[in-house]
Amino acid sequence: MKIHEKYIKRCIEIAKNGLGTTRPNPMVGCVIVHNNLIIGEGFTSPYGGPHAEVNAIGSVNNKVLLKEATLYVTLEPCSHFGKTPPCSDLIIKHQIPKVIIGTIDDNSLVAGQGIKKLKAAGCQVTVGILEQECKQHHKRFFTFHNKKRPYIILKWAESANGFIAPKTKKEQKPVWITNPYSRQLVHKWRAEEQAILVGGNTVIKDNPSLTVRDWAGQHPTRIVLDKHDNLPKTASVFNNEAKTIVFTPEHLNFGNPIASQICEQLHQQNITSVIIEGGTKTLQTFINENLWDEARVFYGNNFFEDGTKAPTFIGTLISKQHILNDTLKYFSND
Repeated sequence: MKIHEKYIKRCIEIAKNGLGTTRPNPMVGCVIVHNNLIIGEGFTSPYGGPHAEVNAIGSVNNKVLLKEATLYVTLEPCSHFGKTPPCSDLIIKHQIPKVIIGTIDDNSLVAGQGIKKLKAAGCQVTVGILEQECKQHHKRFFTFHNKKRPYIILKWAESANGFIAPKTKKEQKPVWITNPYSRQLVHKWRAEEQAILVGGNTVIKDNPSLTVRDWAGQHPTRIVLDKHDNLPKTASVFNNEAKTIVFTPEHLNFGNPIASQICEQLHQQNITSVIIEGGTKTLQTFINENLWDEARVFYGNNFFEDGTKAPTFIGTLISKQHILNDTLKYFSND
């Protein structure tokens, strides 16, 4: 492995520590190397806190070494004032002579300006090391800024004969297709994404909380579609555990395709990623409008005599795994 790739790979590894906490900021990783030894590391703090470069520089005990060091980072250092000062200014202040960048930040607030500023100050800048890996790592951030919508993950579980729910049930709660370990994984996913979305029928039939309970992490913002403006105020999605946004006919034209309308509204509210959890009609809406990036589908081994059919879609199978008797498949939308 080439030396630059080695350290950018390490940047990606440590950047994942920010998953679920940095949003809507990207989860960046930064490594500082002196004489082939790592002397500092950092990743993006929870939103509003220091960026990766600030944390990495702060972790260096002997700041004198920075004048002879190389800074590696997954994403172009920012050049503008936001919640924190520009990272490019801090790099220049410490006279770090070499900066190796995974990929350019094409957010209009940066878009090469950080690199331009570094070069003007005399830094030797290299761009595009493990670029595709860095873009994949920053997929939520790039989708939000380039496509003007959140990164969209479809998720459902279906029985061995293709149903996501039985036709009838005795209680107002989910009928589980998956085992407890699969359900715990779903809670981990919820902690990683900024929002979770369901249709009104799911709220009425299952009364879900849509919170993180079997994992440690932040609750996602709950997005609920209320086409008929008739959801019970006693529903669990209206408790105080997490923020809830309700889309009624006042917000969406339900007579037209709604997935694009939802994406536009979520973009305006600075939501960078969302899990679509159902039901079939809601999931199929996003599939039909081709507004999805990933699908994560659990396949159980139970059978329902009749029920709600699972969504139909075409995607590229990326990987699959077995969780006891469940099979989980990951698809991408190419």
